[in-house]
Amino acid sequence: MATRDSKTISVKLLVDKRSQKVLFAEAGKDFVDFLFALLSFPVGTLVRLLSKDGMVGSLGKLYESFENLNDMYVQPNLNRDILLKPKEPAGVPNNLGLLTNVETPKVFYQCSRRGYSDQHTYVSENPNVRCPSCANTMSTRMSYVSPPSTASTEGGFVKGVVTYIIKDDLEVKPNFTIATILQLERFNVKCICDLEEKVVGVGMDEGVKLLQESLQSKSVLTNVFLRGMQHEDVKSVTTE
Repeated sequence: MATRDSKTISVKLLVDKRSQKVLFAEAGKDFVDFLFALLSFPVGTLVRLLSKDGMVGSLGKLYESFENLNDMYVQPNLNRDILLKPKEPAGVPNNLGLLTNVETPKVFYQCSRRGYSDQHTYVSENPNVRCPSCANTMSTRMSYVSPPSTASTEGGFVKGVVTYIIKDDLEVKPNFTIATILQLERFNVKCICDLEEKVVGVGMDEGVKLLQESLQSKSVLTNVFLRGMQHEDVKSVTTE
């Protein structure tokens, strides 16, 4: 699934060699923005990314049913992509290329006779809709102009002033030295010689697997990076 245009994000894992478990990861703003962006995915996007057969539960069959439903049973002028390829909210980081239409500008259509009467003031997102005033096709294209952004030019959800600690169950906290020490104590680490650092590259394929594991596991990082995948470009450094 990865493409030439896919971005790769570096994430440092701290692994317990004895249990072969990821204790936590250290990552920057770009990876944390991606994780928080998962909360914004519409259900239709989740099913499409994970494939219908890979979904836990019955949503995959529900998606497939609507996808294959004959046109004679579907409302006229209905764009199936409303459910099959729903639009993600504007401003959601797409730094791993998982989303497909977050940067597509909004387009509206108006009645071609709007200049003839003040009654032709309707707009639609579908150019095949008929004008309620005159029944003409609303096919004259209008472009949406968004208001000036008041958000930070840095974008995303979190600030890049620090790195972040991500636990195996995707709990995210700012990375401070004392916080890291407390995490090690919580995992009952007796000897630092049992720990190993691994730097992994997270691209589109890994992003999809992180999404899938986040829906069904509390050992997300371990399942994706230690048990479920083989990495060609993984740099391992044993902590002394």
